[in-house]
Amino acid sequence: MSEKRCLSCKKNIANMIGTVTFLCPNCTKAEITRCVECRKNVVKYVCPECGFEGPN
Repeated sequence: MSEKRCLSCKKNIANMIGTVTFLCPNCTKAEITRCVECRKNVVKYVCPECGFEGPN
């Protein structure tokens, strides 16, 4: 099993409080995982399936 990593900073998020995982709001195919630091700092992510850029 591969370890979960933040899509933005690539940090291993195992057992990290405040992380979130959700499906891409555009294509709903890719799973987006974000660490608490990237969420707080509003760091952009790019969906690996459709290229959607979030969070804004």
